[in-house]
Amino acid sequence: MSTEKIILGIDPGTTIMGFGLIKIENKQMKFMLMNELMLKKYDDHYVKLKLIFDRTIELIEAYHPDEIAIEAPFFGKNVQSMLKLGRAQGVAIAAGLSRQVPITEYAPKKIKMAITGNGNASKEQVAGMLQNLLKLKSLPKNLDATDGLAAAVCHFYNMGKLDVGKNYTGWSAFVKQNKNRVT
Repeated sequence: MSTEKIILGIDPGTTIMGFGLIKIENKQMKFMLMNELMLKKYDDHYVKLKLIFDRTIELIEAYHPDEIAIEAPFFGKNVQSMLKLGRAQGVAIAAGLSRQVPITEYAPKKIKMAITGNGNASKEQVAGMLQNLLKLKSLPKNLDATDGLAAAVCHFYNMGKLDVGKNYTGWSAFVKQNKNRVT
């Protein structure tokens, strides 16, 4: 069994998609990369979705992650915002599934709890803890990148535990676990 693993974490969004990569070597986390895909300048929602899909594929092809951890949409009051966020998450998931990369979804509170011990922590608290854990010299201006990185770190902390979220190893697994969503 290999002792090395790369995890891609994604914080999906239609304004900014944050992402981060960590490498696991001998059960130790090592920071690889964090960045964001800026989508503010695009007016067409479908163009944004294509860019999210394309960037996710580029990350998979460049870094060959063994697994993807993605932040699940949270429930908000604005239904249109939730729909757009769900679509952004869906195209990122589709990109991973198209390359047979296993995907695990985590609720925002679960990610915050894994990183800070507080499910209601602020973005700044999560970023500060990641900076300390991974010995990052600086933090990005927008904290969407650290949110993506946090999903990857959360996945590392939850590896091997039962009930970590929804796992999809391919389209058939997705359909099997989401019969109520597929017709």
